[in-house]
Parts: sequence; C-alpha cells; structure tokens
Amino acid sequence: MRALTVVPNRPGSLRIDDVPDPVPGPNELLVDGISLGICGTDREIASGIYGWAPPGRERLVLGHESLGRVRTAPDGSGFAPGDLVVGIVRRPDPVPCGACAHGEFDMCRNGEYVERGIKQIDGYGSTSWVVDADYTVKLDPALTEVGVLMEPTTVLAKAWDQIEKINTRAWFEPKSVLVTGAGPIGLLAAMLGVQRGLDVHVLDRSTEGPKPKLVEDLGATFHTGSALDVGEKIDADIVIEATAATTIAQQLLQLNNPGVIICLTGVSSPGKDTEVDVGAVNRNMVLDNAVVFGSVNANRHHYELAAQALAKADPAWLGRLITRRLPLERALEAFDPGDHSDIKVVIDLGAS
Repeated sequence: MRALTVVPNRPGSLRIDDVPDPVPGPNELLVDGISLGICGTDREIASGIYGWAPPGRERLVLGHESLGRVRTAPDGSGFAPGDLVVGIVRRPDPVPCGACAHGEFDMCRNGEYVERGIKQIDGYGSTSWVVDADYTVKLDPALTEVGVLMEPTTVLAKAWDQIEKINTRAWFEPKSVLVTGAGPIGLLAAMLGVQRGLDVHVLDRSTEGPKPKLVEDLGATFHTGSALDVGEKIDADIVIEATAATTIAQQLLQLNNPGVIICLTGVSSPGKDTEVDVGAVNRNMVLDNAVVFGSVNANRHHYELAAQALAKADPAWLGRLITRRLPLERALEAFDPGDHSDIKVVIDLGAS
C-alpha cells in the first residue's frame, strides 16, 4: 500500500512510500482510508521539530486526522463492513497513571502515552490501516465528505466539556461567547457554541474572503479589531482563543468580565517578548473569579461528543472549511512553507 512517511527529527525526509499491507489483530478493524487532514502538528513533524518513530523503526507513517471505511471487523466489535469511522489518536500509558486508568488519557500525568502518527505508533496517512475497535468511533454516513474534520472537532468538544465542568463551581448561565480566530478550529468552536444556543461572536483579522460569510451562515456575528474591546463590548462570558497569537492572548488576559472563562486552544511559538502587567492580570482574575485554562487532545468521550456535533451540523457548511484537497501522490504540496492558519488541506487516500 502507499503511505505518507517521515523520519522524525530529520527535515526533508517526508515522502510517499510503498509499505507492507496492514494485518488486523484479534480486536482490530481493517479500514480503507478515505481522507486525511493535515494540520500544524503534521507540518512541524515533517519539518523535523519533533515526532517519534515506532520502536525499532526509522520511519513513521504520518497523520492523525483520519477518516475511513471498515473493510473487515471482528465479530462482536460493534462495527461492520461499510461503516464510516475515525481512529482515536492517543493511547493511554502502560503504567497507567491515574488519569489514564480512568479513561482520561488526554490528561496523562507521566507523559508515557503514545499517539497515532505522532509518537511511537504509525498514523492514518495510508491507503489502508488497522485500528483497535476500542479506539474507533463510528460516524453518521452523511459525513463521508467532511468526517475528516472529526479530530479537530474533538479538540473543541473537549474545550466545551471542560468549560461546562468549570461552570459547575457556581451558578452560571452564559449568554455571550467570543471566539478569536476564524480558521477551521475557531469556526468549529463557534459551531459548537451556536449548537448550545449561545450568542456567538467571532473575531478575525480578515475582512475579505470566505470567513465573514461562514460566520454569518453559522448564525454568529463577525468582528475585526481588538479582542479586548470586542470581549468587553459583548460582555463575553466564555472566550475560546484559537489563533495562538501572543498579542491576542495578552489582550484576553486583560479582559475584565466577572466570572469569565477563557480557554486557550492555540499553541503559541515561544521566544516572543511581550509586556504584560502581571499585577493587573492577577487582580482581574482574583476579583472577577475568572478562569484561564488550556486544552488540547481528546479522549473517547470527546470523540463521541464530536461525532454527535458533526451529525447535527450542516454538511455543506462543514465542506466549506476544507479549502484544498490533494491526492495522496501530491501530499507533499500540503507541507509547502507558508501561513496555513486559514487553510484546511485534506489528502484523499482513495476509498470513498
């Protein structure tokens, strides 16, 4: 079969390879790959920043944003040939730590977890793959063209799940949500807010192109300008930051809205100096009972929440988030240098 492989920590090693066909184990599904989403994590691994090959191997099959169709499934697995599925990315550590032992392997406490296409397990960037039935989630058949958005949706499903858990600390009836960033992650965050019946506002620097219309068609309000000004103007109860821009994060830390919950989902680059009045930030957070937290990755529960959210969404609207599709043989084009923050590239793997 054909696969997208890389030597982790070796820039320029990305290529399309012939690799052995996968052989399913006793509790594994054999899946024909439909498509693969490419994100910043994949580009960082391809550029040699990090990544870990399987033990005893030099090359790693890249890719964690999966979508495929079951070819074979073991009896009693709950899956059948033809099912539309995605594979969960992370696996718990073998010790396991307390979080992994409770099924919350996205919150692993000792760092011994492994991840498909990232850390020590081959990913989903191949024309077929195997996956343990316990780490597979079924999707609505109507999502064949857009189900590859499942993994990024899980990140936001987790963010919202954590926000709602924080809400239980006291009476809280949120009305207004600010999402900073109208790339794929920000738009999915906004979609989940709209599905909750909240007044959603999306901030982005772009005034042209598809973003304003995508926000409008979602039923949200589009803004440009200062995150701090917009957040105070709409009296945001919840903020989801999806740009990874340090200037935006700095503005949000100055937000003076009582009880505000701020979730950071963007991973900023280190080494950029910013002037922050730590005393003012501390004062605001204490006096306003504010919460700022980060969120990444997802466990099975979040995958199930994401599957439900995608099933309720408009497939045509979701399809507009995918701005470029490439066949597997042209996959390397998805890793060209440049700003990919507003672009969702999907690799077609052959199945349908």
